[in-house]
Amino acid sequence: MKKIVNIATPAVCAVALVLSVVAFSKTNAANTPSPVVASMPAGQPVDLTYAAEKALPSVVYIKNTQNSKVQTVEYSDPFEDFFSDPFGGFFGRGQGGQGNGGRRQRQVQTPKRVAAGSGVIISADGYIVTNNHVVDGADELLVTLNDNKEFSARIIGADATTDLALIKIDGKNLPAIQIANSDDVKVGEWVLAVGNPLGLNNTVTAGIVSAKARSMQEPGKVTSMIQTDAAINQGNSGGALVNTAGALIGINAMIYSQTGSNIGYGFAIPTTIMNKVIDDIKKYGTVQRAMIGIQGQDVSAYVDDEKEKGNEVDLGTMEGIYIGKVIEGGAAEDAGLKEGDVITHIDGQKVPKFGDLTGIIAQKRPGDKITITYLRNKSKKTATLTLKNEKGNTKVVKDADIDVLGGQFKAISDSQKEQLNIGYGLQVLKVSGGKLKDAGVPQGFIIQRINEQSVKTIEDLQKIVKEANKSKEPVLYIQGIYPTGKKGYFAVPLEDE
Repeated sequence: MKKIVNIATPAVCAVALVLSVVAFSKTNAANTPSPVVASMPAGQPVDLTYAAEKALPSVVYIKNTQNSKVQTVEYSDPFEDFFSDPFGGFFGRGQGGQGNGGRRQRQVQTPKRVAAGSGVIISADGYIVTNNHVVDGADELLVTLNDNKEFSARIIGADATTDLALIKIDGKNLPAIQIANSDDVKVGEWVLAVGNPLGLNNTVTAGIVSAKARSMQEPGKVTSMIQTDAAINQGNSGGALVNTAGALIGINAMIYSQTGSNIGYGFAIPTTIMNKVIDDIKKYGTVQRAMIGIQGQDVSAYVDDEKEKGNEVDLGTMEGIYIGKVIEGGAAEDAGLKEGDVITHIDGQKVPKFGDLTGIIAQKRPGDKITITYLRNKSKKTATLTLKNEKGNTKVVKDADIDVLGGQFKAISDSQKEQLNIGYGLQVLKVSGGKLKDAGVPQGFIIQRINEQSVKTIEDLQKIVKEANKSKEPVLYIQGIYPTGKKGYFAVPLEDE
């Protein structure tokens, strides 16, 4: 099981293979919003049996099956170029990698893979929330309910950045969990973790909320987690963290361990983030991610770093977010924030550490306005920011599909590889309109690389198109070869001018 920051592990249990994709810091997908349920009043005796009875029927077991496939892999032949045969393979080395830096390809059969995790029913008509790493790469998803009924599931949408996914089964009158506001959770509050750890289905463990807005410092990830000492192990991924009323406050995502098993702490994605992500997936097909446009760190961490360098720093506070860099063209730059400023509040809410900041921004969409209170040279100031998306504007980002290209594609045959002396490629079988026609890409052209990434399958093409569509420069830079052997290059914009 992969370790995070040397010791954090996703809580997904593998039956034949452990899925090792991890992430973390995320709408109520029910057609009718579930009522918000409060925890037990402070100072009252805690009876966890009620919470367990309420939550258990809503937590499901998810089996992820990845079928056996034939894949083309590259391997190195260090003698290929040294002993290249000028007689075209007469002496037995063939054409597979000649003049290609010793890189050759061969086909291998991958084994069938099975892994398992948990999920939480959030609507009576079959919507289920789980972790992205529980369903990632699945060819088949089988969901088993608490009463042992089984359903095939389909993925509605997934987001690796927050490690959340929404799947759907065809069911009626399912036991949807009640959803609480995770912002109301208090440190020290009793909670239950419900899931299917280590193959032990329908397991409940108890603990308290150990911390809130915990950041795991994963690059490219949104992490503002609820930390708990309720035992979470492999297989708990995607399961429920509930309060004493049995209402959902978080989706279990990972554990903090040097061994891969629970040694005290687990982490859950708060429902405030979950609600927004799932709502985006249902409305837009992809998450509308708001960007504040800064890079920074906790003030305390910055001060400690400077002390190690022998520098004494007085920022006027030991809480907040130190801005180390303002992104050009971003929301913060537009509002006049500068490197060295310290953010202390957002919309009047205190943000003592970076996890608090990311937790708030993760609930926003591009175009939303926020008021930031910050210190500059220990002087208090305020600014209003209009948040932007990854592209640097406030438009809705839709999930692009290869349909926008207006083409039909097929992986090249072995005979084409031999004839053209290439190892892989995706041939354009037909151009019926769309972006390919606009850019002049002809029928028959063989695509080999797009945006410096190899294109061997239609899945590769789909992935690259989605990535490019969400970037600041939504363009496909295509490299390939004509059927005649002539090389070709095209730039294919994904957005209209």
